Amino acid sequence: MTTTTDPGPSGTPGPTTVLVVLGGPDRLRRADRELLVLAGGLGTTHVVVPDAPHDTLLDALAGHAVHTVHAPETGPGDRLTTPAVALTEAAAREAGATVLLLAAGPEATDVAARLGVRLGAGVVTDAVALDADLVATKSVLAGGWTTRCRATSPVLVATVRPNSVELPSDVPSDVPADATAAVPTGADRPRVRTHAVEDTAPAARVVGRTALPATGRPALAEARVVVAGGRGTGGDFGPLEELADALGGAIGASRAAVDAGWAGPEAQVGQTGHTVSPELYVSCGISGAVQQRTGMQTAGTIVAVNKDEQAPIFEIADLGIVGDLRTVLPQAVAHLRALRGE
Repeated sequence: MTTTTDPGPSGTPGPTTVLVVLGGPDRLRRADRELLVLAGGLGTTHVVVPDAPHDTLLDALAGHAVHTVHAPETGPGDRLTTPAVALTEAAAREAGATVLLLAAGPEATDVAARLGVRLGAGVVTDAVALDADLVATKSVLAGGWTTRCRATSPVLVATVRPNSVELPSDVPSDVPADATAAVPTGADRPRVRTHAVEDTAPAARVVGRTALPATGRPALAEARVVVAGGRGTGGDFGPLEELADALGGAIGASRAAVDAGWAGPEAQVGQTGHTVSPELYVSCGISGAVQQRTGMQTAGTIVAVNKDEQAPIFEIADLGIVGDLRTVLPQAVAHLRALRGE
């Protein structure tokens, strides 16, 4: 079902300056590139990075015609959220930005909300599209409704789900941190503007970090393919991992699987986990309760594998397979390998 909110008066007076908040100072993730492509179609692009930008990043940003990179003078610090808010606010006010874009996620939602208060901006979270008139499209109420809305304030802050923007063929989806970015002839690096920002707002401090084990798979929130398992796996994610590796995808899990200890919380998809919007989502042994559907219903194509033909997941699946995942998934992997001549 679809509902449309009143977008208010059409047209945005004067040129548009768009401020994109990037995930890191060393390279562009796919989600970053999507935001830059989106911003490039709206107006002049500025970006915010949490630390001094690397040369590789500056070269990549030159290819997106970025005007200015805004960075802190003293690095990101150890406080949660507030340094990013203070830096982005300073950059937005200096650049005169009327649109601020962030890749959707828990921290981005927190940052966007605080920016909305500080800048008197309208905030739209989890958008899956943003058109030239700044009308945002998003899925709400557990994926049951699609809404279109536009901020009535002079400034818009929007978080956009990864995999929502199609990248042109000449824009790579991701570039390794140690790679040399290809810069179009005549493209100049953006200028770097540093800000001395200090935010005294109360905030939690990071006292330690533990790196997740390297899997060689893409990050769940940004993956174009997600293979997710639930209670029906019985705790054996081996067949899912083989399929994910064959497709170059990430592993996801339902809350039931995470609560059972079969997968880590970083893999949880759903209302209390990650919200993903991949091109392909393969649901394996997941019933498809509304809480789980909330986190994946905007996927481009949904394939469901479940022994229960009455499972709710089949109501939204583009392709449903009634069968044992331990039989179905190995056959799919074997077929993919045969197609590749492996």
